[in-house]
Order: sequence, then structure tokens, then C-alpha cells
Amino acid sequence: MMWQALLLFSLLFFGDQFCSIYEKQSDGVLFELTKKKDTDAQWMKVQVCSDEIIRVIASPVKSFSTRPSLMADKTVWEPVNWSMKQLDDYIEISTAKLKVRVKQETGAVTFLDKNENIILQERSADGKVITPARVMDEDTYNIRQFFNSPEDEAFYGLGGHQNGIMNYKGHDVDMWQYNTIDIIPFLVSSRNYGILWDNNSRTKFGDIREYKSISSLKLYDKDGKEGGLTAEYFSDTEFKNLFTTRTESRIEHEFLDVNDKYPAGFSKNNGSIRWTGQIGSDVNGVHKFRFYVSSYVKMWIDGKLIVDSWKMNWLPWTHLPTIEMLPGEKHSIKIEWIPFEGYIGLKYLDPINEDTKNTISLYSEVADLIDYYFVHGSNIDEVIHGYREITGKTPMMPKWAMGLWQSREHYNTQDEILSVVKEFRDRKIPIDNIVQDWFYWKEDKWGEHEFEASRFPDPAGMIKKLHEKYNTHLMISVWPKFYVGTKNYDELNNKGLLYTQNVLKKQKDWVGPGYYSTFYDPYSTSAREIYWRQIDEKLFKLGVDAWWLDSTEPDIQSNLSLPELMNRVSPTALGTAARYLNTYSLMNSKAVYEGQRKSDPDKRVFILTRSAFAGQQRYASATWSGDVVARWSDLKIQISTGLNFSISGIPYWTSDIGGFGVEKRYEDQEPEHIEEWRELNTRWFQFAVFCPLLRSHGKYPYREIFNIAPEEHPAYKAMLAYDKLRYRLMPYIYSLSGMVTQNDYTIMRALVMDFGKDSRVYNINDQYMFGPALLVNPVTEFNAREREVYLPEGTGWYEFKTGKYFNGGQKVIADAPYSDIPVFIKEGSIIPCGPEIQYAAEKPDGIIRLFVYTGKDGSFNLYEDENVNYNYEKGKFSIIPFTYSEENKTLKIGKRLGSFNGMIESRKFEIVWITKTKSGALDFSMTPDEAVTFNGNEIHLKLK
Repeated sequence: MMWQALLLFSLLFFGDQFCSIYEKQSDGVLFELTKKKDTDAQWMKVQVCSDEIIRVIASPVKSFSTRPSLMADKTVWEPVNWSMKQLDDYIEISTAKLKVRVKQETGAVTFLDKNENIILQERSADGKVITPARVMDEDTYNIRQFFNSPEDEAFYGLGGHQNGIMNYKGHDVDMWQYNTIDIIPFLVSSRNYGILWDNNSRTKFGDIREYKSISSLKLYDKDGKEGGLTAEYFSDTEFKNLFTTRTESRIEHEFLDVNDKYPAGFSKNNGSIRWTGQIGSDVNGVHKFRFYVSSYVKMWIDGKLIVDSWKMNWLPWTHLPTIEMLPGEKHSIKIEWIPFEGYIGLKYLDPINEDTKNTISLYSEVADLIDYYFVHGSNIDEVIHGYREITGKTPMMPKWAMGLWQSREHYNTQDEILSVVKEFRDRKIPIDNIVQDWFYWKEDKWGEHEFEASRFPDPAGMIKKLHEKYNTHLMISVWPKFYVGTKNYDELNNKGLLYTQNVLKKQKDWVGPGYYSTFYDPYSTSAREIYWRQIDEKLFKLGVDAWWLDSTEPDIQSNLSLPELMNRVSPTALGTAARYLNTYSLMNSKAVYEGQRKSDPDKRVFILTRSAFAGQQRYASATWSGDVVARWSDLKIQISTGLNFSISGIPYWTSDIGGFGVEKRYEDQEPEHIEEWRELNTRWFQFAVFCPLLRSHGKYPYREIFNIAPEEHPAYKAMLAYDKLRYRLMPYIYSLSGMVTQNDYTIMRALVMDFGKDSRVYNINDQYMFGPALLVNPVTEFNAREREVYLPEGTGWYEFKTGKYFNGGQKVIADAPYSDIPVFIKEGSIIPCGPEIQYAAEKPDGIIRLFVYTGKDGSFNLYEDENVNYNYEKGKFSIIPFTYSEENKTLKIGKRLGSFNGMIESRKFEIVWITKTKSGALDFSMTPDEAVTFNGNEIHLKLK
């Protein structure tokens, strides 16, 4: 349709200033904007998706791209009642919940509630910036959207980032997939809205500039001479035997393909390096540094130790220190690094010259247009509901997935797997899932998906025994990687469904003598179908229960620069790797989810990936935080990583209990370090029990409880007790899982989700809610036997182990003996717990004990279904509602809603009342206050 033929339009003038033409359409308003600069938008549409979801699309030309969204699952929306009117200098769109005002002169959008309070506002001047660009030989656009933000606003989400930051206000986030980073471009505000940024490419929140070489700063050696830092190279790892000294104006040894040279003869494997001197700047203000490094490193600024880190040599990580500098000032710097064949780079940014204190922005490298959804709700749960309305609902995970997973890198034989599971059962340590990591195949057959017969003589029999004798499930690692010459490689290669650059460059991997390999292209429908068929024929038909999809960034070769990495996985079937950079795991998960649902429509899919992207939850995909290391600092960082990941809309997250990578001092089980190793694993396990998924995994030493410590050791006792607690809580946890699917709930909850009116929780990065009842406070320091806990205001709290009552809105010093981490229970909570069990589906008719924490009204719904199939999609599930009235001091067990095959018709409930004057632990040995038999009809129980 030609613009001139639009049914309704208005040509608006302010003096002689041409402003806009607009058309009311069935689902929104289309605008033609005045394009004053090449970077302005020309067409814009404000689409009304629902009463609280508004989509904004802004194009640099008079058309909108028809390129389909990968994240959005819902592209056709039900009609919504809305209206439009022209007011002064803006167009106003109204729904039942929102008002949206579009400035006629600039196209700037403002979102308001029904009382005309501003929720979110685009920056009025140059709010949308669409810059022509050429990326990977494609003519495209860089896009950037600016929003105003009040000073007291906090921001969360954006996926999982290993930076320890809870609130991203005032911080920068560079978003592209990495081993320990998960990208979900959904930004959630403390003001109860979210911005879903529909773009697949590299994206930045905040400062978009690229870090630059420190050679642009003023550098002085240790004697004060300008020109560079003093670099001392040592032939040992203890900084004693000096090999050579030179002056260096930069530290750039970051990548395989782009690197400065070391002095001739220096050994990166046996040596060490110390940089010393001073730095200064001609620019006044806060300078941001990016310190990217692996192996052992320490960094001092002005004599203060600001980095003390260890990472595996092949997996560097980023530290982001800042230094406020004035022209003429000098700041001392010292870096000590033991490379062990690792990587290091130090770069910086000058102070930003624009006032960004009350402005935020989102930027993407490759785009046809700006495309974002404004998602509003009365609370953050409703915001996440909106995210899942757009990107897809989360299916039910199998119930067994809520139990303990045991893994290691890796079980080498069939006998190892069976003997480990037998040991769990003999010791009565609850477990549900044993995980087979990589390398179960013959060394040169990566991608064949076949067990090596000499080590796994009867994989089908092994899986059958796991199922029938041990009531245990098997998850298996499957990579998107194929060795040249394997049958599966040849099939995909002959159809042009593999990336070719890694092979053409003759890149060998790290296995044995090194083998040539590449990854498949999941952006091709044909490739996804073949990939699944190959897995189905070799693994699924054996009885495998779940899929561990590793290396889904895709990490085709570690430690490549980003441009070279994109070159290795380009082109895709849909376009350049730059355009689709962050979506590989989404499409790979799609291959397995859709494939299994066709192969066996009744068996629930369960997928674990190392990467995530918006919408991935619809493919029954959970994510773990990648190859983090066994350090206390990494344990603490997992908390904020998991919380921001979860608030980004994907509900199932976990980490490697104890950390994947292990220092030699732990590997060798040195006597002076073994107790720290045991305590670290214990504290990590205690934290993980209150995560959506409970997964023990890592390199040697082995991570089974009985391999970490002997039976009489407090570490063994504590981990066993917490494992048993997890299984006691199974009715609560599986009900939370039901809430995820039925109500778009989030299990692992940043405090802002439940206590958004208490601004003191905005930056707390080491406390969270596990469901509606439990305030979890992990212990993240060696030998700590207490920790500070903030109890959010607006409610009272009961201490988990004693039942002691505390008022909210205060900090307390909570006991943290080796055996326990501090947990508090919110008043008004009803927690259903089951009997002691060894696997999740054991004793389905067991007595359920209801712990009722009085002081406020409360409710909880007990969800049950058939645990392993998709009959719940046909309505086959039940809910038993519990409601407590503080005024009447009465617990109501409501009438059962729904039914399913095998449902326990008659249940016994035991009631334990916890009050301010009658304290009591969440204790299963105590005599309950009363017991009732429930046959599906309503029961009222009075507090006595």
C-alpha cells in the first residue's frame, strides 16, 4: 500500500516544521517521521500486543524488515481494546492498563500508567540512533536506543554474567555468548517493567565504546621514566629468577590469533611476569579498565590489592576495576602473573563525556531496525509473565530433574557409572540422575554419538539397570562438534550443513594428537533434523533420559578473538554469524526438543545447556553457569549470576557444585588444603540445594559426597543432611515447578521481586528467596561461622533451625555452623514437606507435613501430576490449595482441583504450627500438632 493511500492520516505542522504522518491500524499506530539525520528513524510503529505489552519498531527506511524473530514465539496477538487520540504535540494510545504517548516532532515514546505517572520514557532528543554500518561484508545498521531513568531506579536481568553485580544501574554489560556468560536481552526494572530487546547480535547495555590499549595513557616505568611499564620476566613461577627486563607500553596477550610476542626464550609454562610502574591521564574523571586474564594473577593500584584471582589457563575472565584520575596525577600499578600458558590483556576507557547518570541505553551491532517490547506489570512476576507471553511458556521438567544430579569430568567406563550409583544407594544418599560427560566415544570419533565398546560394552543394558534396579536416570553430553572423517560429519558435510572455516584453517583440537573438527549449523531446518536423527538412532533409542548440550556458544575454538570466532562459524543458513551471534544455543535446543517430541511425544524433554538466549525456556532448556572454578569468590558470584539469569525470564538454572576448574593444591589433595576443599564443597552444596536444580560436577577430585570426605566428617554429614532436606522439600519444589508452567513463576528470586518497596534490597547480591517462603543466605567465606543477613521489611521472619521470630527491616548476625547456612522463613508461609525418600518419585502416597508459619495470611498450592509425561498439557494434573487466615487462625485445605492417572485419592496431612510464641524448627522428628485424612474435600483446621 502506498503511503499516500493510507486510510487515515494527519499532516502536522509547528510553524514551518514538518513533524509526522500517522495511521491508526488494527493493532497499533504507524508513523512516518521526519528524518533530519542519516541516523534517524523514518518509519515507526507502536503495536498494542496486550493491555501491558507494547512493541516499538523503528526503521531507517519506509518499510519494516520481514526477517523473522528467533526469540519471539508469539507473532499474532489477540485483539485488544485500545484507543487513540491526538493531544497537543503528541499522539496518545490507551489500553486498560497503560497510556503510550508519542511525541509528534521526534517520535519519542513515553509509557505511563492509567494515572499518568511516567513508567519509562525514551530520550526526547536523539533517543533512537540507527547508523549505517558494514559488518562481515553485509550492509546493515548499528542501533542504539536511549531511555531516561530516575536516579533511584534499579536494573536486573540481561542473562547470567559472572561479575558479582546485582543492580546494573550505572554499570556496563557487553553481551555476547561466552563459556561462563549467558545472554538474555531482557532488562527488568525495579519500577515493574521490562524491555525485551529483539536483537540477536552483540549487544551492549551502557557504554558502547571499545576498550583501547593502555599505551594511550601516560605510562612510567618503576624508575619514573615515561614511555611504558617495567616488565620483568622470570624463569620460575615464584618471581625469583630474573630472565630479562624490558619496557612495555601495553599488555596484550589475549587471544590465539592476535597477540603480542613474549621475549625470545621465555617459557609461558614455567615462568612468571611482573609489571610495575605508574599510570596517569590527561583526562579528568573515572577511567574504566578491562583486565582479562587467566591463571594466577594479582593486581595492585596505589598499593591496594584489587585483583587476586585464579582461572583455568584456557578460560580467561574479566575484571573491571576503575580509577579516578586527574591530569598530572600518577597512580602506582603492579601486576604479578603466572601464565601457565594462559592469557592476559589490560585495556581501558577514558571517562565518558556525556551525562549518563539518569540515562540508560541498549545498543546492537547488526540490525535492520530497532525492535523492542515494553512489558509492564503490577510486580516483576507479571513482567516475567509478559516475557513468556512473547517468547514462549516453560514446559514441565520431569520430576526426577528436581533431585540430585551426580556428575564428574568424566565417568570413564560403564562399571564406574554403575558402581557410583550403587554406592549412593548402599549409603542411602538420595539421587535421581547420573550424568555421562564427554569422551564416552572412541578418541577419534567425536560426533558419532557412540559409546566405545571396550569401555561401555552394553550401554543399553547399563541404562536399563540404572532405571530398573537403581531408579536412576541418565543424562548424556552431546556436542554440536564433529571430527572430520566420521560418518555423521560426512553426512552433514555432503549436504553443506557444517561450518567450513575451522577445517580449512586446519585447526586441531586438544584431544590426543589433535583432530580436525567443526560444528554443525542449527539455523538450517535440515541440519537440525539430521542432528536429532543421528542422536536418536545412537543414544535416545538406548533409553537416555536427558541431554547435556555442551559448548553451545558456540565455542568452536577457545581463545579466539571475537572477529575470528565469528569468521569460524559463518555464514549460517540465515545470515552472518555477526547477525546471529547470540542465538546458537536457542536453535540447537530447538533441534533436540522438537526432535524428541516427535520421536516420543509422551516423554518429557530435559535439556541442559552452557548458553542461553531469550525464548530458550520453551524448549525445556535449563542452563548452568559454565566452567567456573573452585574458589570462594566464584561461589559468591554464582548467587547474583543465578538471580539475574532467573529474573531474565528463564527459570531453571544451576552451577557446578564446588566449581569445575580446580587448582593443583586441591587436585593433589594436599593436607594443608584438603579441609578448605571440603568446606568449599559443603558451602556450595548447601547453596545449590536452594537452587532450581541441584547438580554436582567438576574436574578431579571426584565430587561424590563419599569421595569428598569420609562418613564421620562434618562435610559428609552436612551435605547428606542437605541432600535429604532437598528431598523432604520435594512437594514444595515440584509445586514451584508447576507454578512455573501454569503461572509463569520464578523459583530463584532476587529480593526485589518480593520486596520491591524496600530499596535496601536493590543491591543485595548474596541473599534471595527460594520460592515464596525461604530466604536463603549462602556462606561464601572459608571458616565463616556467622554472617550478616538483611531481613526485608514488610513482613516478619522465622529462623529455619530454631523457629525464632524476627521483625523485618533489620540486619542480624546469623549463626552459620559448618552444618548449616542461615535460612529464614517468611511469616504467612505454608511449606509442604514429604517423607524421607531416596528418589523423587518414591512414596507418592507418603504423608505430607504442612509447616504453617503464622503472623500473616498465607497460601500455597500443592501441584501434582504424572511426573514424566505431557498429560498435564491435556489438563491431567491436580492442585490442592492451602490457605491460612491470620484473623481466624484457621488453615483451610481446599477442595482438590483436577485429577490425573494414578492420583492418590486419599492423603494424610500432618500440621505443624509455628507462631511467635511457639517457636519450632522445620523438623521432621517432632510430633505434629494434628493430622487429618484428606479425600479431596475442603477441611478447616483451627490453630489451638
